[in-house]
Amino acid sequence: MTSYIGGRMKIGFFRGLFVVALLIYGVGAGLTGNMNMATSGASAQTAGSVPGNWSGNVSDAEIWRQVRRGVEGTVSIPDKKAGTLVQSEGDNWRAFKNGWLSNFGGWLLLISIVVIAAFFLVRGRISIDAGPDMMGRTIERFNALERFTHWLTASSFIMLALTGLNLLYGRYILKPVIGADAFAALTQFGKFTHNYIAFAFMLGIFMMFVLWVRHNIPNMNDIRWLSVGGGLLSKGVHPPADRFNAGQKIIFWLIILGGTTSSLSGLALIFPFEITPWAATFTFMNAFGFDLPTQLTALQETQVSALWHGFTALVLISVVIGHIYIGSLGMEGAIAAVGTGHVDLNWAREHHGLWVAELEQTGGIEEPGQPAE
Repeated sequence: MTSYIGGRMKIGFFRGLFVVALLIYGVGAGLTGNMNMATSGASAQTAGSVPGNWSGNVSDAEIWRQVRRGVEGTVSIPDKKAGTLVQSEGDNWRAFKNGWLSNFGGWLLLISIVVIAAFFLVRGRISIDAGPDMMGRTIERFNALERFTHWLTASSFIMLALTGLNLLYGRYILKPVIGADAFAALTQFGKFTHNYIAFAFMLGIFMMFVLWVRHNIPNMNDIRWLSVGGGLLSKGVHPPADRFNAGQKIIFWLIILGGTTSSLSGLALIFPFEITPWAATFTFMNAFGFDLPTQLTALQETQVSALWHGFTALVLISVVIGHIYIGSLGMEGAIAAVGTGHVDLNWAREHHGLWVAELEQTGGIEEPGQPAE
């Protein structure tokens, strides 16, 4: 009996040993990748052959070099943009936005403010040379609809300008002052505000175009007005002008054209990868001698939209700063045009003489007692 039990124990022991040996062999074969568990020493790459042959004859360095250059692979998920592991143009976009564009905008805004301040110190406030009309006569410059259009466009633009400037410069100016948490909350609120207020601005520039385009067609009077600087540089000089002088016409077309293209690029940012205008735009421009790329990915379209949106916005802001100055502090009686809608008769004769002459023929001069400014 004892010998039987001993025999069974020996058989169990050898069976267990066999299982352990089989397990060790399986692990070894799996680690070495071959049935005889042979291993080879480390070897340097020669003749373009990659050790292990996992990537064929292409080295790891070359593979990652191609990835870094933006080579596009294939993916099974719906978003095919994920096939590009590294979008190298993003580095160029970031460098341009945070470098040249930010510096350009900062200098442009600073120069605008300095020029306006210097102009005010040298020229002072442009007054009505003849003084306000002694009889209190006025002319209706803008009716209620025109004033609504002006303030809709102006107020929405100011909100867009402030929230946009915060996105570009806020981290350098506001964040150190109010802290990271407050800046993050303010910027998030500003981003939502920017997106929704944009549609009010688009409506405003559309209404401006419909209401005033016929008054802003350039003519020979504008050349004469520009030749003497509109009389802004010299006291007592009042070149004849229509309802809108050459300076106002320039601002009108800058707002209409700049506002339109800024709005289109803004829509492309609100709806990324859905609105892609730049490939077609570059194709059109190339017909006039430009050499711009016409094969753009959806992401590249969005990057170009962001840069163009920022550039046009900065130019418009600098222009509007000058417009606000002339329409308020810089010129006596000008603010009344978009306030009450009525302007002093002498003011109108000095700055828009041809328009006043037209109104006098049609009886457009207000009688004494009408609102005057």
